[in-house]
Parts: sequence; C-alpha cells; structure tokens
Amino acid sequence: MDTWSYSILGFDPARAALDGSRFLCANGYMGLRGAPEEAGRELYPAVTLAGVYDQYRDKWREPVNAPHALFARTSFNGKEYALGAEPHEAHRCGLDYRHGVYCRETDFGPVTVRSERFASLPLCHLLADRYQVTAHEDGEVVIRCGISTDIWDINGPHLFDFRLDEGEVLTARAVTGQKGILVAVSQYVQRDFDAEERQVQDETGVFRLLHCPVKKGQILTLDIFAAVYTSLDVLDPLERCAEVRHLTGYEALKTQHAAAWEGVWRRSEIQIEGDDEAARALHASQYHLNCVAPRHALSMSIPARGLSGQTYKGAIFWDSEIFFFPMFVHTQPGVARSLLRYRIETLPGALKKAAEYGYRGAFYAWESQEGGEEGCTNFNVVDVFTHRPVRTYFRDKQIHISADIVYALRQYYEITGDRTLLEEGGAEVILQCARFYLSRANAHLDTGDVDFADVIGPDEYHERVTNNAFTNRMIRHCVESALGLKQIFADDPGMMDGLMKKLDYEKDWALLSRMYGRIRAPQTRDSVIEQFDGYFRLEDCSLQTVRGRLCDPKEYWGGDHGVAGTTEIIKQADVIAMLALFPEDFSDADVRANWAYYEPRTEHGSSLSACMYALTACRIGRLEEAWQLFMKTASIDIVGGGKQWAGEIYIGGTHPASNGGAWMIAALGFAGLRMRSGVPEVHPRLPRQLKRLTFPVTAGEKRYVIDVRRTESGETEYSVTEMG
Repeated sequence: MDTWSYSILGFDPARAALDGSRFLCANGYMGLRGAPEEAGRELYPAVTLAGVYDQYRDKWREPVNAPHALFARTSFNGKEYALGAEPHEAHRCGLDYRHGVYCRETDFGPVTVRSERFASLPLCHLLADRYQVTAHEDGEVVIRCGISTDIWDINGPHLFDFRLDEGEVLTARAVTGQKGILVAVSQYVQRDFDAEERQVQDETGVFRLLHCPVKKGQILTLDIFAAVYTSLDVLDPLERCAEVRHLTGYEALKTQHAAAWEGVWRRSEIQIEGDDEAARALHASQYHLNCVAPRHALSMSIPARGLSGQTYKGAIFWDSEIFFFPMFVHTQPGVARSLLRYRIETLPGALKKAAEYGYRGAFYAWESQEGGEEGCTNFNVVDVFTHRPVRTYFRDKQIHISADIVYALRQYYEITGDRTLLEEGGAEVILQCARFYLSRANAHLDTGDVDFADVIGPDEYHERVTNNAFTNRMIRHCVESALGLKQIFADDPGMMDGLMKKLDYEKDWALLSRMYGRIRAPQTRDSVIEQFDGYFRLEDCSLQTVRGRLCDPKEYWGGDHGVAGTTEIIKQADVIAMLALFPEDFSDADVRANWAYYEPRTEHGSSLSACMYALTACRIGRLEEAWQLFMKTASIDIVGGGKQWAGEIYIGGTHPASNGGAWMIAALGFAGLRMRSGVPEVHPRLPRQLKRLTFPVTAGEKRYVIDVRRTESGETEYSVTEMG
C-alpha cells in the first residue's frame, strides 16, 4: 500500500463538502479546497485566506474566500463538460501527502481532463495547476480558464466593487465590505499548443477562451499560475500579483515546492511499521496540520478548521494551544512561537474583553479573530424545531481559555529552554491571565476556600456549572506559572521588577500567593473525580438512552433543553483531559478509575475528545482501546468524521485538533515521550499492531531521533539518538 497518498474513484455531488476538505491543498497563507477546476459554488470551491475576516450584514464574521484563479472548464465540439453537470465515464482524484499535490482525472467520453495542482509552500502567495486535455476523437477543444468571482460563502458575500482586467495577466480586485481590505488575484498561463485566444468578462469573472482544433489522441497541456495578495500583505497587491508572469516553469516550481515539504517531513515525520492503514492515516493527519501552519508569519495561529473553509468563523480556539501546539513545539519550534506570538499580540483584546465583563486582567476570546476580537456570539446554535437562535454561554463562561494559553507558554519555555518569548510579552500575558482569575474568583469567608462558579469546562453540554475540575486545575497552573516567573528571571530581577511596576502588580502578587493553595480541589467518589459540583446527582443513564431521546439527528444535545444537559452524558474529555495534561498529579489507580467511569458516558461529540482518552489509555495499559481511538483520530480527514452539524449550523471541514491529537497519541502515548530538562525521555507502550515507531524531536539547539521497536521475543527496545 502507498501510505503517502489517498484517492477515490467516482464522483458524488453529495460528497462535495467532504471531498473539498479531505483533498485540501494549503500552505498556511491560504487553503485551496479539493473541488474540480470547473466547479461552481454548488460544489463548494474556495480559496480561504488566513487572517482576513469580514461580516456581511448581521451574519457571523468569517474568513474571506478569494476569487478562484485556477478556474478551468473544457468544451469539445460545442458541448461543455463539468463534473456535477454532465455525465462522465470515470473519475478519480487523490492527494499526495508527501508533497501536498492534488490530482484528478475525469473521462468525459470525447475528452479526458487531467490536472495536478498545489499551493506553493515556499511561495505562499502562489497557486499552480497543470491542466491537460486529451482528445479521443477529432474536433475542437475550447478551454475556458480564468478568475471566477462566483464565490462560495457561508455567510457572505464579502467582496464588493470588483474590477476585472484582461491582458497577458488576468487580474481581479475587490474590497471587503466591513473594513475595505483589498483582495487581488491574478492568473497567468503557459501552454504547449497553438490556439486562438479571446478574453471575456461577465458577471462570474474574467476568462480566456482558448480555441484549438485537435486530432484523436492529442494532449493539450496548460500550466496555470495564480497569485493572491491583500492590502494586509503589501501596499500594492495588484502590482505584486502582476509578478506572476516572471515565475519559472511549472516543473521548477513543483520541484521547489516538493523540496520545502521534504524539509517539513525531516523535522516532523512519524514513521510506523506494522500497519499500513495506520501509517497512511498518520501521514494524512500530519499533512493536514503541517499544511495550515503559518510558516510565512511571525505571529499567526491556526483556525479550528484550518484553512478548509469558513466553518467556525475561521476563529482561533483553545485547540491552538492544547492540540496543535504539542507537535510544533517538539518538532518545529518556530511555528510554535508564531502560535504564541499571536496570543501575545492579541493581549489588548483580552484585556478589553475582561473589562467588558467587569473583570481585570486578560480574558481571551473563546473564538479569536484578528486583534483578538471575540468572534463568539451569544447565540451559537439554532434550534432545529423552532429555527430560533439558542442562547449559549461559550463566549462568557469558558474561562479556561486564558489558562490554556498560559499552559502552552510554560510548555514552550520548559521544552525549548528559550526564555525570549517570555521576555517579549509572554510573562505579561501570564501575569494578566492570573490577574483575571484573581478578579473572577469567589472567596468563601467561612472556610477560606476559593472556587469558580458559573463556568463551562471542555464538556459543553453542561453549562454554567461550579468548580469544574479541569477549569480549576488549569487556573491553579496559571497562578503557579505567574508566581514562578520570579524564579525563571532570578538572574534578571530587573526584568521582573520593571514588569511588576508597569502592571502595578505588587498587591495582586500577594493575593495570588494566598489564593494559590486555596483553590477548591474537586470532590471524589471511589477515586472518581466529580466533573463539577453536583455532577454525581445528575441522571446516570447510557449513551444509547440519551441518543434515543433525540427527535432530530441535528438536534443540539447541550444547554437548558438539550437531551444531555440533565444527565451524566458528556460531549468530550473533561476530567480525562485534566489527567492527560497533568499526569504527575494522579496515580495510575486514579486514571484507571476515572477512565472506566467517564469513557462510557462520553459521546465523543468533538474531534478533541478521542486523543485525550487515548493518551490516558496508554498510561494504564488499555492499549486496544488506545489503538482504536488512535485510528479514529488519525483517519478523521480520510474517512470523514466528527459532527457536521450543531443544530442548524454547519461545522464540517478538516480537523487540525484531531491531526495534532494523532501526533500526541503516537509520540506522547505509544512512545511515552517526555522532556526532562530539555532532554527527551521515552516510556514506551507499543500496541500489538505496531512493530516500530520512529520520529524526530527538536529540543533547544539539538535534534534527536526517537526509535521504539518490538523485538522478535516481544520485548520493547528503544533508543534516543542525538543527530549531528
């Protein structure tokens, strides 16, 4: 089996949303969905831009999709051929994970259309497509290629005042409706055949019409190059787009692109032996996370659905720090720095949000857009019965988000040994997040305890609870991290003194020191940690019972009226996530008891869930369960998975959190990777399906190769080798 590619036979329009995501080509700057070149908006084609947002009327803000400059459609003897519109003899499309190249081949009968395309990794503004037409009889081929402005949007339109220009380089420019951001695209072609060319404009874009008489068996090759720039990138996007005419040929650009991907794999690839399906799933997972990494930027993060479209408003969630960050901090620290610099630079937005709710310090956006602006509304779900928006509390009650960011900042320092991120704003973020929790805490005068009421933990089905165990533990870690800064900067007390003075922090420091040991610990019953106060008093019923109460498959399970809200059934790992993130706090017996209790009560209604259960399953030797959860996590963007709807809201797309989770299970779970004082250690728990697991790790200035293998006698051996 080729573990570096995935392909499907046949074309089904009902599968268009899924195929567009799983055949995504992306480079961190933009994502090109895996739709055929001739696709209209009914097949969800899109070029989604990272960090460019717009709001249309009173709809949700979301990322902007650029005009599609790789559009191409073929006619033969006067008849136009397009998937989804005309019958075809055969169709195949696939994605090469090694080099991020999408291929398709469609036999329409009289002609066959083949193409391969990529979003250039080293030249992040460039898209390239080799488009070929093979004639199966004599006749005339007309290729209509150009820039389509018939853009698919979930909550659009977002681009206005289009200006289209013809010439050697076709161009289209428009501005976003809310902030007037200029978006410009261009298209330039090279061809190996003579043709009569005519250029046209209409309400759907600007195009070349290439007329060419052909003989049976003749192949026409058209190399299409597209550039995308915005006024957030450069002063004159149109001028930069015009430079597409000076690019080297398709093969040279593809070679350069492939070399860049090889560099990514040298730093991050996990190789496994023993199960080819698992190897391909892991390659797919690592590809989908690596392809959306913002290598072109110093301070940018990754949306919850990557660059596969506008789902989840293109916002940055806690996924970034808890699920994406681990792979990058262990393999590509520069990307990890970018994710955290985004949080440092959006601190003003977090300070503003806290103040809006009457608190001090930094309360980060649950759904962060540019500048840290909160994209989360008070009505995130639509009721499937009344079709009315439902009040949800993700925006104001998921307070663990600030502590999640502090968790990653501290992990970065402990794993890399690099203090500069703390010096350049990270320490201020930690102090302001701790200040927020000091402001948000409830102090009990009779006992001296501190708790946190009216919150939502990772399990979003239970809203406005008190003392969520995960949230309290994350807050305690945040406060501990703030108090630990003086030790980190012990050799530079002036730095801390200056920061404390700047923030007027002396009084808060004393209060944090008092609060740290008083944050209420969770209640337990037979070693099972109560997820929040009163959880054990909820209805204890099976997952099947709750599912059987649904009246509509798209019905939202949570909130006041959801079928799970009054039961112990939870959406995703919550207590188990705490056990995975703080393994030193809990014994193996604790993990066994909680895993056995919570896993049957977990719907796994989020792609963030399975990896946390798998990590803890590895620790306690439940390797069969860990393996099944690994396969579910790693293969999600091949087979499709996760919920596609929350109420009436479409939430499909790729799953970067699962992609990061697959790396976590393999490296941190199966290999048992731990960093101790900047040096990797392994404590392997190989499932029976694996014979060998090998991967690189970067720690500070050093790189290592971890190699875990099963001997013929069934024993596990491992080595940690420093690379020269």
